Amino acid sequence: MQQQRLGSTDLMISPIGLGTWAIAGPGWEFGWGAQDDAESLAALEYAVERGVNWIDTAAVYGLGHAEEVVGQLLRRMPASRRPLVFTKGSLVWDRASRQISHSLAPASLAQEIDDSLRRLQVETIDLYQIHWPTFPPGGPDEGIEAALSVLDKARRLGKIRAIGVSNFDVAQLKRAQAVTAIASLQPPYSALMREVEAGILPFCEQANIGVIAYSTLQSGLLSGAMTRQRIAGLPNDDWRKTRSPDFQEPRLTANLALVEAFRRIGERHGLTPAAVAIAWVLRQPAVTGAIVGARRPAQVDGLLGAAEFRLSTDELAEIAPLLPEGMGTNVPEAAAC
Repeated sequence: MQQQRLGSTDLMISPIGLGTWAIAGPGWEFGWGAQDDAESLAALEYAVERGVNWIDTAAVYGLGHAEEVVGQLLRRMPASRRPLVFTKGSLVWDRASRQISHSLAPASLAQEIDDSLRRLQVETIDLYQIHWPTFPPGGPDEGIEAALSVLDKARRLGKIRAIGVSNFDVAQLKRAQAVTAIASLQPPYSALMREVEAGILPFCEQANIGVIAYSTLQSGLLSGAMTRQRIAGLPNDDWRKTRSPDFQEPRLTANLALVEAFRRIGERHGLTPAAVAIAWVLRQPAVTGAIVGARRPAQVDGLLGAAEFRLSTDELAEIAPLLPEGMGTNVPEAAAC
């Protein structure tokens, strides 16, 4: 699988990376329900065998559990085959109540880095990212500079190789750049969520900040596997069923029509709707890589075709009338990725 340099770093990454939100398991606020760790490990290992060379995770996914699963993967693979590991901090939780909160406090972030190193069972994290500048979105963000200083110190100590941010706007990116070198931005970006096209993607391209997009399949909605019946049957502890407006009317009908366009195009090329949806994101020159999720090995093959596929002008025109009016929807509060 062809690789690209991530921003100004020496990290070369495949166009597709595997995310771990969906495999974090139940018992946390943004979970997708029960998950078999053995299947998670098999999916991760199979993706690496197929050429995916980076895994994106976060401390908060499963309240530490996703990082522990990734750590198990790294421990069972020879060093020569291990993927790059990207993780994120700033969303913290109370161990007793399991309530998630947000902190950019220097002492908190320093502890998070050490905790992630322990769970991942590594000496150095390849890319460490601030998960949110503020959470829920829209609150005060005066802690950005102090937080980036902690990450800069951790980089100089060899605990992390490169520094990234997630869910930052242009103004926040400029503030981060004033503190330290920023390798990457991780924003939400899909055919249903396009706000980054207006200002963020052009800025990152000009500033040589790599972009690794998340929610490229809109939490599975654009995968082609979601039907009204399947959505209705999602477990009650799956946040998509009750808290995501894209999985409910009035948006759902239009969203499923877009999926059918991805399906028609995919059938002409022997690809899944998911691969076409991911290729739509990767068409942007500012986007270095796309994060996708797989809970089982069988799901991986249907995603990887996006790495080499290029949508034609006619195919982009076929998709365009089905995109949401304007630039899509805001990130729902529940989207902790």
